Amino acid sequence: MATWNLTDTQHHILICNGSSCNRAGAEALTQSIRNEISAKGLDPMIHTSRTLCNGRCQDKCVLITYPDGHWYKEMSSEDAPRFVESLMTGNRLEDKVSHSFNGRCFELSEGTMKGVEKDREIVKKVSKKL
Repeated sequence: MATWNLTDTQHHILICNGSSCNRAGAEALTQSIRNEISAKGLDPMIHTSRTLCNGRCQDKCVLITYPDGHWYKEMSSEDAPRFVESLMTGNRLEDKVSHSFNGRCFELSEGTMKGVEKDREIVKKVSKKL
């Protein structure tokens, strides 16, 4: 296991590798983004992490960037070059953003499905039992 030095890191990308995203190409997306980062020599500046489900299966493949707080939808391996470039220029991929953090909460982008409200029974149903 590695313990990375993150002192030069400017962007953290969370790439959903839950079951719905995996069926839609999340592994290819993960590898394409990582290859693009390496090819451009951006490893010290951009850190990636695979996650399990992020709860937006309708938007598969889902990608989340921090610290800016943008959720991306319908991402594919073909989007990797354009996505990595957008991080470096500060111009987010507007056509792929599903939610953006406004300092208080996440705002839904036009054309993105709102989703269901969380309630105790739904959370209980989808949560893993320990």
